[in-house]
Amino acid sequence: MHGNTSGLRPSQLKALSNLYRRRIEPGRIGSLELARNLAELSHDVRREVGVLIDRRGRVISVSVADAKATEFPDLRMGENRLAGFHLLHAHPKGGPLSKGDLSTLFLKRLDAVSAVEVRQEGQPGLVHTAHLTPPGTVGEEEDWRILPPVSSHQIDEFDLGAQVSALEEEIARAAVGREAKKDRERAILVQIDQGEFDAEERLDELAELARTAGAEVVHKELVYRRNLKPGTLVGAGKLEELTSRAYHLDADLLIFGQELGPAQAREIEAATGLKILDRTQLILDIFALHAQGVESRLQVELAQLRYMKPRLLGAGAALSRIGGSAGSAAGGAIGTRGPGETKLELDRRRINDRLSFLEKQLESVSQRREERRKSRERNDVPVVSIVGYTNAGKSTLLNAFTHAAEEPRRVLAENKLFATLRPTSRQGFIAGVGPVVLTDTVGFIRDLPKDLTRAFRSTLEEIGDADVLLHVVDAASPGADTRLDAVNRILEELGFRDMPTVVALNKADAADPEQLAREVERTDGIAVSALRNIGLAELKEALADAIGQVQRAELAQREEARERSAQYR
Repeated sequence: MHGNTSGLRPSQLKALSNLYRRRIEPGRIGSLELARNLAELSHDVRREVGVLIDRRGRVISVSVADAKATEFPDLRMGENRLAGFHLLHAHPKGGPLSKGDLSTLFLKRLDAVSAVEVRQEGQPGLVHTAHLTPPGTVGEEEDWRILPPVSSHQIDEFDLGAQVSALEEEIARAAVGREAKKDRERAILVQIDQGEFDAEERLDELAELARTAGAEVVHKELVYRRNLKPGTLVGAGKLEELTSRAYHLDADLLIFGQELGPAQAREIEAATGLKILDRTQLILDIFALHAQGVESRLQVELAQLRYMKPRLLGAGAALSRIGGSAGSAAGGAIGTRGPGETKLELDRRRINDRLSFLEKQLESVSQRREERRKSRERNDVPVVSIVGYTNAGKSTLLNAFTHAAEEPRRVLAENKLFATLRPTSRQGFIAGVGPVVLTDTVGFIRDLPKDLTRAFRSTLEEIGDADVLLHVVDAASPGADTRLDAVNRILEELGFRDMPTVVALNKADAADPEQLAREVERTDGIAVSALRNIGLAELKEALADAIGQVQRAELAQREEARERSAQYR
């Protein structure tokens, strides 16, 4: 028995327990006798009383609560099946099916939900019933079909069994057709707008991330919320709406643009029945997808473990309820005796051991990189680090600068986010300077996950070893200015904002001329197209000037140091 039974008399509790003995004909909504029992009890306790009935006609659960508060068995429905039981309950104040009744029908995938109107004298009145409709049903505006109300004397006339069989066949048939066309996960995206000016741009970027990860974006939703709901961010009503949309669009993935806490992710998953990801998980997944070298793989795994550690331990935290009692003699409550903490501690130890191993491996890789860097310094070859927002065209520009049309010198350049995860250096030539080393770095993104920043810090810090930064901006992007500012913020956090920098406004051939002119004026940048070799000569001249200024400044410092040394002697 479930729900709030406090304050009920023993006779009322006994009457509720007796409902478990009721049987109805399999495949029917209920019986007149059961409808009378529910109406009398609901009238007596002045609350909704309901029973869950399985397909054999057995009462498996009794609740003193409305449909939303009814406790359901923890059954896992197949994608093409319903729950296998229906809810019959009484409305003590009369009236048809409520919104909560219909939401419960849909979210729990019940065979049906029925409400018995209770008359003033506690007699059953009209019975209202609704069942689900298959996704994509023509002519149906809702996720359910509400049948005309019938008298309680006719409650056993509706053939629910035949309706359920037909519905499951239709759902399975539609699913087979969709599965034949479906070659990747279908995702619904949710970006919460708390008043940011670039909320729509963030949603578009989330869609780009999802596509790069291999998902098919079937719907994008921008949800305005000044104050976020603690558990679900967007509220129960919006989650129901998103679940309904996923049902009709055959989506199996819900991706949030905000980072979700472990408890939030679990609550949203329980409410929707969908796979839940946040932006951080999505970026980590893309990094894992594109990681090629030993170092980048180690860094990505390190970032994933750091992100997942509190979530894995959060999932295992439920185990802490089963333990710490040292058996019944220690006075542990019933249901809490056993080893308990052992499993949790084992998980924690394994994760920490793996983290320590990865950190040591990365240390040795970093030492080898440091040796290569010192070797370049001894050769006294100027270094240009190419930085910029992900997918701005950095690798394409590196290939154009070094004339690397074919492997092995050619750097991977794809129209994807985070195609480059490890620094790649190539030697080029700039007139007036001579040989230079051009280094392609990891692409930046706004609000770069902290775990990734920590994992890639040694890689990112190599930017500081350059003489000049070449900041590549996608001038064809509508949010070019915000992306440029996002990269500058990351450079400032790393302490490289004041380094000599040349701005290349890439993809100028595809940019709006007015927007391009504004960006040239704002950034003092050079319009180029790495793909079409436009503006590269001017860009090399600007780099030669910047490198020359750095070399002259270094020469002046050395001369000054010599003079001071001579005076000291």
